[in-house]
Amino acid sequence: MHARSLTAALALLSALSGAVAVVPTLRTPEGVARDSEPTTPVFSARRAAPALAVTVAEARLSAGLEDALGQPVLTGARPRSCLVVSGPGGDLLYSEGTDSALIPASAMKLLTASAVLSRIGADEVYVTPARAAAVSSDGTVGDLWLVGSGDPLLATADFAAIAGWLETPRPATSLEALADRVFNAGVRRVARVLGDESRYDSQRYVATWEPHYATNPEVGPQSALNLNGGFVQWRPRAVPAPAPAAHAAAVLADLLRARGITVGATGEGRAPAGLPAVAQIESPPISEAVAVMLRDSDNLVAELLVKELGARFGGGGTTAAGTEVVRRTAADLGLRVDSLRNADGSGLDRGNRMTCGLLMDLLALHGPCGPLADGLPVAGSTGTLTRRFVGTAAAGRVRAKTGSLRGVVALSGYATGTGGQTITFSLVANNLPFDGAGTALQGQVADVLTAFPDAPPVESIGPQPPRALAPASP
Repeated sequence: MHARSLTAALALLSALSGAVAVVPTLRTPEGVARDSEPTTPVFSARRAAPALAVTVAEARLSAGLEDALGQPVLTGARPRSCLVVSGPGGDLLYSEGTDSALIPASAMKLLTASAVLSRIGADEVYVTPARAAAVSSDGTVGDLWLVGSGDPLLATADFAAIAGWLETPRPATSLEALADRVFNAGVRRVARVLGDESRYDSQRYVATWEPHYATNPEVGPQSALNLNGGFVQWRPRAVPAPAPAAHAAAVLADLLRARGITVGATGEGRAPAGLPAVAQIESPPISEAVAVMLRDSDNLVAELLVKELGARFGGGGTTAAGTEVVRRTAADLGLRVDSLRNADGSGLDRGNRMTCGLLMDLLALHGPCGPLADGLPVAGSTGTLTRRFVGTAAAGRVRAKTGSLRGVVALSGYATGTGGQTITFSLVANNLPFDGAGTALQGQVADVLTAFPDAPPVESIGPQPPRALAPASP
């Protein structure tokens, strides 16, 4: 329903108080006193008050969303946009540009999350082993291989302590804990510590990304053995690791030395087949990695999850194999993929295209309860929405994935209306004139959604109480 419906609904509402209709003559049986008579005509719209309230609420919702898409900062060359909203039962409340294929920015991470949760499962864990040929009686090993499992949460304590978004703790797979387990396995001398990243390919960045992503902190270099987000330093500025596997091996060597283990050189390579694990470390459940990707909009986590999908279900640990698995999984789930173009898992690629129809199908499939919804940032509280919507009606009532690129904004997820209803929505806008326009659009849409249903109370527009009759003359 669009804005024109509001005019009709409000006109009907305004006529209620003065509605005139023919009231059928009601005869009172002889001998029975009548002390009241109805004041609401039988055919008055007041007798359909619940339906009228719904009509008014939906009309006001449509008008508010139309105003948001047509706000002054967006006038002139109106951006290409899609905005779809559905109610608790999946009933469509608003639809604009449902099948427009647009640049989704980080809304792409919703599709990645859906594929990971559907194909791998929320409870699966990564296992990262330290392998060696044998441990001698005096605790000596030759080469100790740190074999990358693709775990995107592998971290040292100092990185994990500061890597969360503001006050949100970041789950981590502790490299210190792995060092403890190597020591507890009786290892006291290591000839070399070597990193093995052979589970995935060695492509660090997607070829079609803008070149500056290789030098700024938006995303670290991809590797199956990725430590601390792929950075050797993160404060005061992030510095990408030039050789992620060698870097991880060197850090593990330092941790082993700190525990009294003698370590020689460090480096990287492929571990010989069949080496047993001296020790290993398990990650948090993969749902925690999905949550970091969604809540903090972590681009590297998204890309490593895509490569893991390729390694398990496609042609290998590559971006191309992984994105094909994502697409195939979406199609198998019944999602609309005809217009889908997914060059990566994070949404950094400007060649990506998605529709609000696909996003809505995805959100409806996973629902407002479950690991996907649990991973979304909460307005005014967590992740990329920590400082957004503070002090507004949307705070604590909007749980949604954000998206932002130059000229692009997205917001898709779930909102709680004033009556406690769960509203599912998806917004994507392209060709925005400046960043502030996208922020304003997100804010106005969130305000309208959390105000739903904005309608008069049914009792105020329902049938009026009967009117008492004057006592009969004696």
